[in-house]
Amino acid sequence: MALSVVFMGTPAFSVPTLAAIVEAGHRVPAIYTQPPRQAGRRGLKLTPSPVQLEAERLGLPVRSPLNFKDPADIEAFAALEADVAVVVAYGLLLPQALLDAPRFGCLNGHGSLLPRWRGAAPIQRAIEAGDAATGMMVMQMEAGLDTGPVALTAETEIGPNETAGDLQERLSRLSAKLMVQALDKLEAGTLAFEDQAAIEARTGRAPLYARKIDKAEARIDWTAGAQAVAGKINAFSPTPGAWTTIPFSGAPERVKLLRAVAVDGDAGGDIASAAPGTTLDDGLTVACGSGAVRLLELQRAGGKKVAAAELLRGTPVARGATLGGE
Repeated sequence: MALSVVFMGTPAFSVPTLAAIVEAGHRVPAIYTQPPRQAGRRGLKLTPSPVQLEAERLGLPVRSPLNFKDPADIEAFAALEADVAVVVAYGLLLPQALLDAPRFGCLNGHGSLLPRWRGAAPIQRAIEAGDAATGMMVMQMEAGLDTGPVALTAETEIGPNETAGDLQERLSRLSAKLMVQALDKLEAGTLAFEDQAAIEARTGRAPLYARKIDKAEARIDWTAGAQAVAGKINAFSPTPGAWTTIPFSGAPERVKLLRAVAVDGDAGGDIASAAPGTTLDDGLTVACGSGAVRLLELQRAGGKKVAAAELLRGTPVARGATLGGE
């Protein structure tokens, strides 16, 4: 017998899970997503969220409260009499009354290996920190931020030059599979949970907070180590995009850096003696405070994302150039 599932999500990351729940035959009485936002070059056009567009494609009703401070919104949610709510990157805090409304509470699809990386940007922070692996988890939501007990886990390695965009796409597919498994177990009465304190004791993963990405963090500090620089570039790609200045034709130009990899001392130039931010070859290998990174994908203002080799064919950057200047 299918479950009655209220789905709550907003970005493209959430869409595969919604589609998988519907495909699995569960009844979805309502979709909750954040309201349409202003978009476009001048911000004049209201754009529905990817989840709203998918809900409309599926013919499912959509609700978009600004928040749940109005008791009427909580009453309307409770009136759905759902078996469970599934929350994947919804973007709003849920009050306890709402968490308690479905018969089996609220299940959250979270993109980290809890208790490591609780919070708003777990995928980006895992890449930035140089974690070797991450994953998707299905957890029971409670009042604390990502502190609830965990039911299912799917772990995956993080590639050496994998961006947040790459990883989000993979984890979104994992989320869909894992949540359908969780609903199957919930329906069968076999869904079991493990407290995060027990997970920490078993795995040694201490709680860390994945704070929201701030654009002020995005400028690259070339005095940092190569792993830290490459980690930030890949973590902030595609948005907000890490950046530096590159002296095309002698004038510094702000450029987004969208993919990079740390390289060893054989990659070109004398890394040990080069000042941070100095190019070590004519292929955008750049010295850091320790080690070096090779820039793989970049985007000039008003342009599209291109491979470094393609960009350099039209605008070469010679060995010995300094990146990051004013």
